[in-house]
Amino acid sequence: MIRMLLIGPPGAGKGTQASIIAERFGIVPISTGEIFRQNVSSKSPLGLEAESYIRAGRFVPDAVTNSMVRDRLANPDAQNGFLLDGYPRTVGQVNFLDEILKEDGHELDLVLQLTADTEKLVQRLLKRAESEGRMDDTAEIIRHRMALYFAQTTAVTSLYSERGILSMVEGMGSVFDVSQRISTAVDVALGSSRHFYTVGEPCS
Repeated sequence: MIRMLLIGPPGAGKGTQASIIAERFGIVPISTGEIFRQNVSSKSPLGLEAESYIRAGRFVPDAVTNSMVRDRLANPDAQNGFLLDGYPRTVGQVNFLDEILKEDGHELDLVLQLTADTEKLVQRLLKRAESEGRMDDTAEIIRHRMALYFAQTTAVTSLYSERGILSMVEGMGSVFDVSQRISTAVDVALGSSRHFYTVGEPCS
């Protein structure tokens, strides 16, 4: 059973790599964005509370996000391991996740951080926005999102680095190339007993 986090800036291909990692390890990928959408669409008590903050243009409090994550990790499909994407974003959330896992005698095995040159990511996202007709995604807005990402995650990645469970992986290149770098990083971090096997054909 492997419990992992995946962290990376916008445009680094985090969602694609999360799916590949989850498939190779036979663990469930858990995106906090998806957790929010499911709770809001199902009008769960937590979803209704979160929606009230969103409609008011306010940040959803950690207490609401934490409760959603706790409920999701309690589902049967997460008992044999998981890959979290998008949580934790703050030191407070890191501590809350620690407590959730500690209740069952568990802890995180590995935190993977995809890295990339910011300007290359900006250009990648601008091309994506153009191809998808998302004209509101300007260079200024994209750089603002990048700045928010670094402001949010620096304290979190520093904490995991101090614990010795953070592995940094270059996120630029083809899906296949990045996947192979992740393979090596996981193998080094977790040892050959949890080897990261390649499944399927190389991706372009």
